[in-house]
Amino acid sequence: MIERIEFDGRQLALIVRSSFHETGIHFFTESHLSQQLAYMRHPLGHVIQPHIHNPVPREVQYTQEVLFLRRGRLRVDFYTEAGVYLESRELGPGDVILLATGGHGFEILEEVEMIEVKQGPYAGDVDKTRFCGIDGAQARITKP
Repeated sequence: MIERIEFDGRQLALIVRSSFHETGIHFFTESHLSQQLAYMRHPLGHVIQPHIHNPVPREVQYTQEVLFLRRGRLRVDFYTEAGVYLESRELGPGDVILLATGGHGFEILEEVEMIEVKQGPYAGDVDKTRFCGIDGAQARITKP
């Protein structure tokens, strides 16, 4: 299952649930996004032709990140660029989320192990603006 979280015509996030199991290659992101997300499932013996990625100049304005939840549960809270709370989703083991635009915060619901992938180089404190978010009692969790 794929969930797209959008606000005001912009994609805030994309969730690939652990239940997604289609054969072949499925790109979930539009080609203009600086972080590309795809799912691949191939049968035994399938060959992916060897290749090299060519140097192509790219300009990245905003950090986009992908989280792979290996274990545990967490709540993701989505916010506008101005920090206004919109809605929340819960993620569980095997779920993947691409955070593309807007703001986001997390509350750990069960101890988690996750892997984060995002563009570099890391810019330190100038890379993000922190703001006060909601607490669990205020969360509006949308179910898939």
